[in-house]
Amino acid sequence: MNWIKPDWPLPANVRAAVTLRSGGVSVGSYASLNPAGHVNDDPQHVQRNRQIIRELLNLPAEPVWLQQVHGIDAVKADQVQGLATADASYTDRSGVVCAVLTADCLPVLFCGDGGEKIAAAHAGWRGLQAGVIGRTLHGMACREVSVWLGPAIGPQHFEVGADVRDAFLADDACHASAFTAHGPGKWLADIYQLARRQLAGLGVERVFGGDYCTVADPARFYSYRRDGAATGRMASLIWRVS
Repeated sequence: MNWIKPDWPLPANVRAAVTLRSGGVSVGSYASLNPAGHVNDDPQHVQRNRQIIRELLNLPAEPVWLQQVHGIDAVKADQVQGLATADASYTDRSGVVCAVLTADCLPVLFCGDGGEKIAAAHAGWRGLQAGVIGRTLHGMACREVSVWLGPAIGPQHFEVGADVRDAFLADDACHASAFTAHGPGKWLADIYQLARRQLAGLGVERVFGGDYCTVADPARFYSYRRDGAATGRMASLIWRVS
């Protein structure tokens, strides 16, 4: 299978998926199902890969792709025209596909109010620390919500400097448990734990996923940390069918 079906109790009218790196037409370091147009892959390959993804998942429409900038802006996907600069999108309409692209950063999928509202967010450490999850939840304006944490860099491979740790601890000293010393001025960060702590602080109790490592699984996942700039991206998508 060329995609992951999130292990997540969704309403019958909501679908979600994460594409893997196999099953497409890109070659070399982008092999093979790369849907990202900003990583210097052949544009024709990218467009064909996007078509393959749409057919593979039986999507109701082209995903609302974003120009992601490691920020916190969240846009209403059904109002987007062109390529919006944002790191999250949400909608309350069926037939609209929210999507984010990642290759180590954390993709976060949201489903709220019994499937009436959905969202997808790109949460690298900068966006996560700055509040992209909270901004997405604010846009959704849900009474209740559940969240799935998709494939990201695992805690055994995410080495960061003291500046990253200090930024999170300035928000909440309890974030210290998500960092393990790894040499002078270096730490291993658990981005899944950081996201769960933030979600708990925002009142979100139903959190699933968070058990992948993109760096450690080159057969399935692209990884910027492992392979450098010349690599593709996975797409994490969520949509309503009715």
